[in-house]
Amino acid sequence: MVQIKVYGLAEKLNPVKMELSNIIHATVIEVLQLTPEKRFHRFLPLDKSDFYYPSDRSDNYLIIEISMFNGRSVETKKELIRLLIQNINKKLNIPVYDIEITIFETPKYNWGIRGLPGDELILNYKIEL
Repeated sequence: MVQIKVYGLAEKLNPVKMELSNIIHATVIEVLQLTPEKRFHRFLPLDKSDFYYPSDRSDNYLIIEISMFNGRSVETKKELIRLLIQNINKKLNIPVYDIEITIFETPKYNWGIRGLPGDELILNYKIEL
């Protein structure tokens, strides 16, 4: 299971959120080998009065939070971060210093999905990558 939240200024995030979702999803499929129907993205466009960030970031600044089951290798997670930043930069022309990504991992038993604890689910993709 992978759920993704994206925060940014509404005026910058809203026009690109569909394309950004497609970039994120394609990258997650490639690196984490998820199946295509596993798209769980939430976009949180913020008003300038609700989004404070350092002066060395531009109005394109994005925060991407990825929540997922634990079990993937450090190298897999680093590859995901690197490729997400590269793809977003290349396809949306958002500078790399304006993209921050945090991965949060929790045990499967801490998730409730389709009426079951996550560790009781039968998954159609691998976690140990």
